[in-house]
Amino acid sequence: MADEHTDPVTLGKRIRHFRSRGRLTLAQLAETTGTTASQLSHIENGRREPRLSLLQAIASTLGTSASELLEPAPPPDRRAALEIELHRSQSSPLFASLGAPAVRPSRTLPLPVLESLVALHRELGRRAAEAIATPEEARRANTQMRLDMRARGNYLPEIEELGEEVIRKAGYTSGALTHSTVSTLARSLGFEIIHVPDLPHSTRTVTDLENGRIYLPPASIPGGHGLRSLALQAIGHRLLGHTQPASYADFLYQRVEIAYFAATCLIPRSAALDFLLPRQRAKDLAIEDFRDAFGVTHDFAALRLTNLATSHLDMPVHYLRVGEDGALYKGYENDGVALPTDVTGAIEGQLVCRQWAARAAFARRTRTTEFHQYTDTPDGTFWCSTQTGSTSSGEFTITVGVPFAHAKWFRGRETKRRATSTCPEEGCCRRPDEALSERWQQASWPSAVSHAQILGPLPSGRFPGVDDTEVYRFLEANAPSEPT
Repeated sequence: MADEHTDPVTLGKRIRHFRSRGRLTLAQLAETTGTTASQLSHIENGRREPRLSLLQAIASTLGTSASELLEPAPPPDRRAALEIELHRSQSSPLFASLGAPAVRPSRTLPLPVLESLVALHRELGRRAAEAIATPEEARRANTQMRLDMRARGNYLPEIEELGEEVIRKAGYTSGALTHSTVSTLARSLGFEIIHVPDLPHSTRTVTDLENGRIYLPPASIPGGHGLRSLALQAIGHRLLGHTQPASYADFLYQRVEIAYFAATCLIPRSAALDFLLPRQRAKDLAIEDFRDAFGVTHDFAALRLTNLATSHLDMPVHYLRVGEDGALYKGYENDGVALPTDVTGAIEGQLVCRQWAARAAFARRTRTTEFHQYTDTPDGTFWCSTQTGSTSSGEFTITVGVPFAHAKWFRGRETKRRATSTCPEEGCCRRPDEALSERWQQASWPSAVSHAQILGPLPSGRFPGVDDTEVYRFLEANAPSEPT
């Protein structure tokens, strides 16, 4: 008769507590309630639920009420709480996976042994929870973050103000941000930037808070702004007051914030608008010009435009980073384009339509300039500008697109290239030719490549993905003999 708030184990412990307080044995309680001692033992150990009439008889004998026994209150004493926790731990799939025998939490089990067993189960559960963030958790967190940023127009005004303020104080005036200006900014906050070849493999940077040092790798990420961005992100952690992330979602939001802070420093809002607004009025916007003006990668410039487009250029926009196999690695939209999603709403790893500019651009031979295309979709017509790049893991495209009505602001709007997409209808580009399907359906067995960087579980560590031991050894080896 346990209600929805009181499980049988808790009910049994409460009955045992009141019976012990009344100094009754199981046999004595059984005699007065018209049942057996073995039946009561099963009830007290949570293996059987009493009928309502029996529960009322037990409550009457023990000088209480059935409602009090069923009350969703904490266990009556610490031992009962420990016994309930041990019972639940040993009923979990995690414990079952060990193949170990369960220990019956009876009254004869010494309290120190009970405490030790519960502590071991807590630690086992903590390690299991910390060791991995499942792909599902990561995808849910990433989807929620994308929706939150969409609701904000991909714009964080507080960080915009912070970035503008600190970079101006460091001496920035216009154009590309120099390494020396980043170093000046670091020094103004009490940090020295040091380049080392032996950073722990699980870190991008390491900040020595005690000695005021930011350790960076010795070589820049391809594209020219990599070291500046890494240093600014390390500084961003401190200026934004970040603490140890409590979950993968917390870790993800911190990464978004420090990346955004770095963007506001590398392409400050005021300088960006001084560059973009005149070109918008002249109907000559181009990502490649924006990229070159601030000495960053095409990807970085495209993402920065999404921060400013809606809030300051009055223009909805979408952004895609797509691999050569058509998989979507990163995406943002607030212009109504239908990004491919799975059943949870996640976009990472989903296939982009073959007709979209993000994939059509792979087919062209001349890739020195941006590729332009109009695409008719069930959600409207969109104009896109796409640039192709490559890394050691393969080629990719970066796409910035807008609804047809806003193509007028961009260079390349006069393109004659036009495609039609009916995705997510499978007949658009995902259903194979019937003759090919009939020929090969029973005569082939493809083995898929998984996108580990998108779907892989998160490693353990005090911070997600970071090997604490390696970091601490690195800091110990590089710490100065006297604090600086």
